[in-house]
Amino acid sequence: MNMAQIGLRLREQMQAFLGNLPLPKPARRFALEALYGIASRGSVKLSEIARALGEPIALIKTENRLSRQAARPGLADCVRDWVIAQGAAHVGKRPLLIIDPSDIAKPYAEKMEYLARVRDGSKKEQADGYWLCQVLAVNREAQRIVPLVNHLWSQRAPGFKSENEEVLGCIDAVVARLGQRGLWVMDRGGDRMKIFEPLVRLQQHFLIRLRADRTLLLGHTPLAVLRIAEQCPLPYAESVRRQNKDGSETRLTLEFGFRPVQLPGHTRQLWLLVIKGFGQEPLMLLTTEPLRNHRSVLWDMVQAYLARWRIEETLRFAKQAYQLEDVRVLGYQSLKNMMAMALLAMFFAMVHLGQQTRLAILCHHALTAAKRLFGIPDFRFYAIADGMRQILYGRHRPAFGAHSRQPPPLLQLELFRLAAP
Repeated sequence: MNMAQIGLRLREQMQAFLGNLPLPKPARRFALEALYGIASRGSVKLSEIARALGEPIALIKTENRLSRQAARPGLADCVRDWVIAQGAAHVGKRPLLIIDPSDIAKPYAEKMEYLARVRDGSKKEQADGYWLCQVLAVNREAQRIVPLVNHLWSQRAPGFKSENEEVLGCIDAVVARLGQRGLWVMDRGGDRMKIFEPLVRLQQHFLIRLRADRTLLLGHTPLAVLRIAEQCPLPYAESVRRQNKDGSETRLTLEFGFRPVQLPGHTRQLWLLVIKGFGQEPLMLLTTEPLRNHRSVLWDMVQAYLARWRIEETLRFAKQAYQLEDVRVLGYQSLKNMMAMALLAMFFAMVHLGQQTRLAILCHHALTAAKRLFGIPDFRFYAIADGMRQILYGRHRPAFGAHSRQPPPLLQLELFRLAAP
């Protein structure tokens, strides 16, 4: 297949991917155009999406039409719930559900609706922008990452109650589909009673890093968690390698153990997992998972939390591959909807295209088109995104409205079967 044919196949797969999205026809068309444009141009800007569509009318008219659809009420929630429903088949029996509060910094914006002060995570300083809450599931059996939520919010928007309510809304949306299947993994930002209490009440499983000043019950005695950790026996040790920013590796020895504990005012039995070796202060993780003096049981929980750190590469992928911080729409509803369109693009690349064996040939062509100078990195979704940009917006790209001359369906299926590894 030449590049134009591959591009047509990708567009057809996008159309098939969104075939059961429960939206009115104009909104579903917008979702398809947004997905195509984001994949083609690597950007959530409406002007870039309009250029990718290449309609035979003035660019501003295409952009205005997209802008009207981008402001559609309820679009973001509908897309989020649909993506979670699609992802439920890919997350496995006991996924890690990694929740990460992030931000979209807009330091030079002035007219965007409900701009608020956020902490720019990349520059470690305050800036104008919006908060972002992302949820990704990790299927540990299949080594698969499944994006589920990409929710934007502002504390200045009407109806805003609290950051806790925004995070819990994301959790509730996932729980509505997955029930008690997952293990919620959060960093120190999740160390809040407003988060603990709903998770305990809903009988959810969690693994959350604690701050040093958190108080727990050891037996019937309330103690600061750091004091419990310092007195905790650490009978097991494992050696791991950590990659440094300059590409070199550092070997660390991690010692770990546990204590049975409880939250004050709650009767549910919990466990404190203590890990030493990352710094002067031990890593303290509160979990619902029963721990016992067995190396593999404890190491499984250590690895579950380390997956939270490795997943940061996926979060960088979303921001860099689709330039989330370059979003330009002015309306708050449009901003929320464009983050939902970015979620569709992530899911298409990481799950629908990147994971299904039947579509392996398209994934292979996308990786080949990336033309990476140093080969394909371990985190191949960067390369898939690069490849789709080359295919869909390269020199021989097809017009968005073009249609392929498909062979009979059975022959097309045979093509994919023969090409799959």
